[in-house]
Amino acid sequence: MFTTNKNKASVILFLAAFTAFGVAGYNPPKEPVPGDFKNLQILPKDISKEGLDKVMHNFNDALGVKCGFCHVHKGDDWKAGWEFDSDEKDEKNIARMMMKMTRTINVNHFNFNNSAMPDTINVVTCNTCHRGIAHPDTEGIMEQQKKSGVPPAGIPPPPPPPGAPKN
Repeated sequence: MFTTNKNKASVILFLAAFTAFGVAGYNPPKEPVPGDFKNLQILPKDISKEGLDKVMHNFNDALGVKCGFCHVHKGDDWKAGWEFDSDEKDEKNIARMMMKMTRTINVNHFNFNNSAMPDTINVVTCNTCHRGIAHPDTEGIMEQQKKSGVPPAGIPPPPPPPGAPKN
């Protein structure tokens, strides 16, 4: 097929150069790495993309909302128009306040073993109150408590009837 070593060398050199340029020219899309996320104030700065997505999807499910409820989106391109680091929407700061509140409740009232990782103790979550509702009302919560027999918070249970055994 090849008549001289010079032709063989030229073809091999061409294939090597073609392969090298092809590899150098390939620029895969950059996936965010831990630490790339901006304006994380409550969540860990080194959270993985999968971890952050899991937290955000839990918010979606617990509140029955989509990303645009807390995050700013501008422009016509649904994928490219997100400004996740923006604090323009009040709902984002409310979410931060609620995260602090649930963390405090869980650490102070449900961390019986004094775990070194209290963020893994999630007895009270967003879903505890929201139940798929973005703005749960106190009347709806009170109605649910009545149906379940749980007294509303801050109101002591009624005293037992006379003659009832004492615990």
